[in-house]
Amino acid sequence: MSSPFRPFRQSFSALAALLVLAGCGGGGGSPGIGARPPAAQQPTTPAPVSSQATPEDLNPNLLSNSASYANLCAKPRTGVDSSGRAFPDRQGTLLDELKFLRAWTNESYLWYDEVPNTFRMADFSDPVTYFNVLKTPAITPSGRARDEYHFTYPSAEWDAMQNEGIDLGYGITWTRNASATAPRTWLITAVEPGSPAAAAGLLRGDMLAQVDGVDFVNASDAASVTRINAGLFPDAAGSTHRFMLQRSGVPYEVSMTASEVRVAPVKNVKVIDTPSGKVGYLTFDTHNAVSEKQLIDAITTLRDAGVSDLVLDVRYNGGGLLYVASELAYMIAGPANTAGKVFERAQVNNKRPAEDPIPFRATAYGFDSPNPVRAGTPLPTLGLKRVTVLSTQGTCSASEAIINGLRGADVEVIQIGGATCGKPYGFTPVPNCGTTYFSIEFKGVNHKGFGDFADGFAPTCTVSDDLSRAVGDPAEGLLAAALAYRSTNACPTSTGRARMVPMQIVRPEVKEIAIRTRN
Repeated sequence: MSSPFRPFRQSFSALAALLVLAGCGGGGGSPGIGARPPAAQQPTTPAPVSSQATPEDLNPNLLSNSASYANLCAKPRTGVDSSGRAFPDRQGTLLDELKFLRAWTNESYLWYDEVPNTFRMADFSDPVTYFNVLKTPAITPSGRARDEYHFTYPSAEWDAMQNEGIDLGYGITWTRNASATAPRTWLITAVEPGSPAAAAGLLRGDMLAQVDGVDFVNASDAASVTRINAGLFPDAAGSTHRFMLQRSGVPYEVSMTASEVRVAPVKNVKVIDTPSGKVGYLTFDTHNAVSEKQLIDAITTLRDAGVSDLVLDVRYNGGGLLYVASELAYMIAGPANTAGKVFERAQVNNKRPAEDPIPFRATAYGFDSPNPVRAGTPLPTLGLKRVTVLSTQGTCSASEAIINGLRGADVEVIQIGGATCGKPYGFTPVPNCGTTYFSIEFKGVNHKGFGDFADGFAPTCTVSDDLSRAVGDPAEGLLAAALAYRSTNACPTSTGRARMVPMQIVRPEVKEIAIRTRN
């Protein structure tokens, strides 16, 4: 089962003679550990564009009949998935897979009537390349693509990330300079405890200099790019690669072996004593199934400690399950502030019936995970009328839904850091023949009907991410600013701390999910 989902998936672009880089503009789920482009997202040669699609491509019976082509696969899988269920694949053809994508897009895509009719199925040799053109080419008034969140994952990888919190890589979250061209600057923002990166001694703020002997900062030829991508984004666990990094300008070299890293979405749960009361703090990195119990445990700890305020750190949270976002928003605000109010309402295309709104969920959904919560378990609450959120451009989708949902319920949200990514859209992950597809199906609005934040939520106080200190350290730039604002009601002046830089988070792309069942 998949939930209404709004992951932030950053678009990995094929840039000529450049690295495959993740840029802001995608959907949440993943915490961004190991910024490896999924195999299905590797760059492919664009298919030729026909002057006009054939009648078969535009056949009304085809465009409204995706169920007839679902799970008809050119190479059907055998055996069972990670949950022990038999794969639903049946023998089909490539054309069946393409027909499924075209019909499903026409049925469910929010802007189905803007998909170009200039592509012929006969011109495509794989379903992912075809899927990549099945989106609106429209541009927003600010010059951004209207749809920056069209992506795929290998289904096995997606299921592992969402249901088990597992990501293939080294356990690193990177941030990069705004330009994808050389010279490149990639800095470590987080190292997952127990990961290969942690074992190698990598730290927040370290800068990447070389990958397998190749100059990461300046290399631009195709052979170097291939070697860099192979090292940064390994295809399988067990491959070992060499990295040169710099710490405070001093170079050092490590070898790391890629592994399946189990990521903890909730970290640094603590109580900070201040002259005016106890302030709760937690780092929340992804809205996946694993996070449900961890969030419940965290809020229970803070409630029992008697906190009167909360700092929610979602600076690297790209989104994920909307039901998890709804649960967290309820746990923050409590029943007195949310009774009778909608957390998020989905606006769908004119072919689809209106969907039930997502409430502020007062009980656990009970997501399937290694340590699940029993469905229907009452959620703990803090009952706050105000919350402080730490944000960056890496704060996306379901994380933005928390901000928007709480504001819709008249809970004050103080935002410290940078503007969020700007993704009011969501989708239901749709698996077919081993690939899970994400195509925008709805725009989310809060209880007051607001959902126009395509350019992100602007912060109350603009503060750069402080890479010189650990996340959760009360002296770290964003958290220090949040605590200062709480006591003075004024934004702090620049502290001039070293390594406080506006950067873009590098992560797999994903944003929000609601709760829908897909067979």
